[in-house]
Amino acid sequence: MATHAPPARGARLGRAAGANGTSSTVSGVVLLLPGASRWVSGPVRPLVRALARAGGPQGLVTHTVRHGERPRQEAARWAADEVVRRYGDVPVCLAGYGAGGHAALTAAGHDAVNSVLALSPCLPGTGAGVSPEPVKQLTGRHVLIVHGTNDERSDPESSYRLAARAKKANRSTCRFEVHSDGHGLREHQDEVVALAVDFVLGSVCSGRYSRPVADALAAPPPLGLRMPLASGFGRALRG
Repeated sequence: MATHAPPARGARLGRAAGANGTSSTVSGVVLLLPGASRWVSGPVRPLVRALARAGGPQGLVTHTVRHGERPRQEAARWAADEVVRRYGDVPVCLAGYGAGGHAALTAAGHDAVNSVLALSPCLPGTGAGVSPEPVKQLTGRHVLIVHGTNDERSDPESSYRLAARAKKANRSTCRFEVHSDGHGLREHQDEVVALAVDFVLGSVCSGRYSRPVADALAAPPPLGLRMPLASGFGRALRG
C-alpha cells in the first residue's frame, strides 16, 4: 500500500513514454527526476528515449516528474502515489540526475519503489556538524549510483561514502565510476544510458542484469562500489 504524502503544489507527471499508458498494459514505471537546470539536462533526454524503445514492449512507462514549487523529494513521493492511483500495484524505479539523483535516493522509502538510479547525485557536503545522508530508506531496493570521476559540481567521493553505508544495510547496492567524465556524463553518454537501461529493465521488468551489473551488485566493497564503466558497454551488450 502506498504512503500518502500531501499533494505537491504544482507537481505533475509528464506525458507517458513507452507503453501506451493504460493500466492494463503497464507492468512498471520509471519516475525520472531532472536536475536543477533544464539547460543542463545530462543524460535525461536520451535515457527517456532509450527506455521507451527498450522497455515499451515490456510494458514499461517513463514519466518525467515536474516538481513545481515543492521540494523534489516531496514531489517524488507524490508522483509515486500518483503512479499507484493510475496504474495500480506496479514496481516503480526512481531515476534522477544531479539534484534529482539526491531526491531519488531520499524518497526511496515509498512502498511502491523497488529500485533507485542516481546519476551524478548532488549530495550535501560533509564535515563537522553535518549529519550523514540517511540510507535506511534504501533497504530492500535495488540501487545503482553512477558518477563521473571528474565531476566538479557534485563530489564523487560523497556518493561513494553514501553507497558504502548503504551497502552495509542493503546488499543490492552498486556504484559505477565513469573515468574522466564530468557532471553531465557527456563523454560516455552512450555507455551511461546503456548501463541505466540495463539496470532499470533488470530491476523493474525481467529480474536479469548484464554480467557487469550483476558482478557489481554481488561484489563486496569497495569493488562493487568503484566499478569502472567500460568503454563500449552498450555495444558489447548488443554484440
